[in-house]
Amino acid sequence: MRGDTYFSVDIEADGPIPGPYSMISIGVAVAGHRERTFTPADPAAATFYRELRPISDDFVPEALAVSGLDRDALVRYGADPAVAMAELTAWVREQAGGTRPVVTAYPAAYDWLFLYWYLIRFTGGSVFGHSGVLDMKTMYAVKAGVPYGLAHKRAMPRHLLADRRHTHHALDDAIEQAEMFAKLMAWQPGPPG
Repeated sequence: MRGDTYFSVDIEADGPIPGPYSMISIGVAVAGHRERTFTPADPAAATFYRELRPISDDFVPEALAVSGLDRDALVRYGADPAVAMAELTAWVREQAGGTRPVVTAYPAAYDWLFLYWYLIRFTGGSVFGHSGVLDMKTMYAVKAGVPYGLAHKRAMPRHLLADRRHTHHALDDAIEQAEMFAKLMAWQPGPPG
């Protein structure tokens, strides 16, 4: 059994989908490892962060505003997406060693959409494969026995939430979510009732 290494990923983007819009930053934190049991990692110990040059002129001002990043500065100084994705791929391989790298995010749908598209577009493949993603929102819904629509952070027990704030800085949020992932992995809820 080769096990898994979990990578908490958070991205910030300037629109709803990749291609017409751009991923403008990505933060990744090693969340833990699993062979027979899960071992959490210090989420701030092994991290990756890049701010990326936009790939199109289109953006949604409200989406851009969430990150607080300056689009003009990103156009001038942001990392080339091909270079950043190649660096990310090498870093993930190094961190994973002989284990399978798996993305985790809350919720994963948005972050995975951009990450997978960027990896395929700019490196020709995904270090995570086509299905190496574990959604924390789904994980909580299944463990808590609640409908997916009720699996939001406001409804979660406080002890499952990270002690860190959600800042909309991709690396801060990746670290925060790695902490939450470790808590979810360890959580064994009692029977409903």
